[in-house]
Amino acid sequence: MANLDLRRTRATSQQPYVDQHPFKDSALGLVSTTSFPAIVGTADMMLKSAEVTMVGYERTGSGHCTAVVRGNIADVRLAVEEGAKTAEKFGQLMSKLVIARPMPNLEAVFPIGSHLVELAQKRRGYSRLSNRSIGLLETRGFPAMVGAADAMLKSADVQLASYEKIGDGLCTAIIRGSVANVAIAIDVGMQEAERIGELHAVMIIPRLLEDLEHTLPVASYWMDETEPLPVLLPNKVKEKQKEPILLPETQSQPIPLKRIVEIEEL
Repeated sequence: MANLDLRRTRATSQQPYVDQHPFKDSALGLVSTTSFPAIVGTADMMLKSAEVTMVGYERTGSGHCTAVVRGNIADVRLAVEEGAKTAEKFGQLMSKLVIARPMPNLEAVFPIGSHLVELAQKRRGYSRLSNRSIGLLETRGFPAMVGAADAMLKSADVQLASYEKIGDGLCTAIIRGSVANVAIAIDVGMQEAERIGELHAVMIIPRLLEDLEHTLPVASYWMDETEPLPVLLPNKVKEKQKEPILLPETQSQPIPLKRIVEIEEL
């Protein structure tokens, strides 16, 4: 009987938190992979498969990356399952987790809720570059990544948007362009990466959601159009006309230059 009363007391003491917590029906979903392209593809699938928001991204060393999403419990469960399937398809899944009704202290300490308020006020949608595809090519070794990036830029009409290092020697070059151009560039980049070093993973995403654009480092550089340098033209300078020199006391009467010389000699 005493144990039953104790359980009732604990349940009553926790009731205010359940009633007052603003996210009492929400959940956090985490999926971890061993590749940056895999985590981008995983996060993309999570966002497109359910009504969730991406609120965090963590690199924990040795090539491990974790994407964190938030939403109602059912949506988060669906998003995590779909994201895990994507990571597993590429052989890069490490772990997955769903936390229903996370405690406020958890969000205060871990960097998983810092973007929540900002993102909640924005409309969900595609990025301003949604008509462009994104391609990710990951190598083990920096020279292989740089060489692959150079080959990709020379093989198709794409731009290098960013690059990412996640530890364990893994480096990812991120390019953007039309779907066809990105596919051509990635194919050439794979061959160059294998020639120089070790190719680890690749990913092509046709359309990028804005949540992904803001949270993951996939577009630190982007030019819509190349602006021409300004053309510098010489300006014509109007010649100033010679004016007679006036003495202070007789400013109304011009004094010839010869007369001024004679006055100075005296």
